[in-house]
Amino acid sequence: MAKLYEYELQRAADVLMKDMFQLKSGETIVITADTESDERVVNAAASSAFALGAKPMVIWLAAPQGVGKAADHLLPVEALAGALSHADAWVEFNNQWLLYSTPFEIAMEKNKRLRYICLVGMDVDMMVRVVGRVDAKALSVFQHKVTERTARAKKMRITTPVGMDLEFEFVPTRNIICDDGDVSQPGVHMLGGQISFFPDFDSINGTLVFDGSLVPPCGLLKEPVVLKVEKGIVTDISGGPQAMEFKAWLESFDDPNMFRVAHGCYGFNPGAKLTGNILEDERVWGCTEWGLGYLSAEDGPPDGIEAKSHCDGICLNSSVWLDGEQIMDKGVIILTELKELANQIKK
Repeated sequence: MAKLYEYELQRAADVLMKDMFQLKSGETIVITADTESDERVVNAAASSAFALGAKPMVIWLAAPQGVGKAADHLLPVEALAGALSHADAWVEFNNQWLLYSTPFEIAMEKNKRLRYICLVGMDVDMMVRVVGRVDAKALSVFQHKVTERTARAKKMRITTPVGMDLEFEFVPTRNIICDDGDVSQPGVHMLGGQISFFPDFDSINGTLVFDGSLVPPCGLLKEPVVLKVEKGIVTDISGGPQAMEFKAWLESFDDPNMFRVAHGCYGFNPGAKLTGNILEDERVWGCTEWGLGYLSAEDGPPDGIEAKSHCDGICLNSSVWLDGEQIMDKGVIILTELKELANQIKK
């Protein structure tokens, strides 16, 4: 008897390796996973890579109790960085992610040809929904149009039905990153369906409300977590028990930079749903996502944010204004030049 999505999974893995990575015969691809990862996804990806004539190298790690640099003390830092520094491509399936860890930073610094995609916590069901069944070409066209419209803006305002009201300005010299699933060029890439922006930190003011998920440390949220933000710094956290859990987690690092707002994102993957897996949650259609803590100097020049860890929270059903013009209302695209494209993707 066939396992769940046995045939569909292999097709999704083929899309990842052939279409997204455009993997070539003879290339070395490192696939990292930890003891919380889905073995079927890892094996399907390795099989697809091997079928293309590439050389897959699968590295399994003990799942650390932390992400980013907070995981460093439980990682084989030098050995892992060494392998990644000599690979052509890297797909990360770790549940406790290596993104922003020391091995990640070493690899990205030393290996300028490395093509990396962050697919942390990917399981069979998600792989089929957000990779295998998505019209990647149509989604790419839509995302790039949203990116272009956002890049022309000087200011953004975001509200949600649960009380979020955040305003900020853009820095013209900072890139807006359109992650449409193309991993054919060197650099850091994310799952398709996300557009990331990096505001002028000092200009971020208002109320930021997470009502979807918050990872780490909370996972799916039972009640909103309300953050007051002044000049890019979280000055107050309120809500229920999860808000207090989050506050204690931030304070545990004894690092003021963990209270800094690092980036924002649009979510636009038609197959994504709120599950508690932040990789998928931050691509739920019509949400915005916000990260606190660490930010690389590449994403937030000139210095980024040097912090001990990083977390991401989801703001569902977002309404967005660019220079006073509303483009999205409670998660629904309403701007004429984008509306038809969005409707086609979501069919």
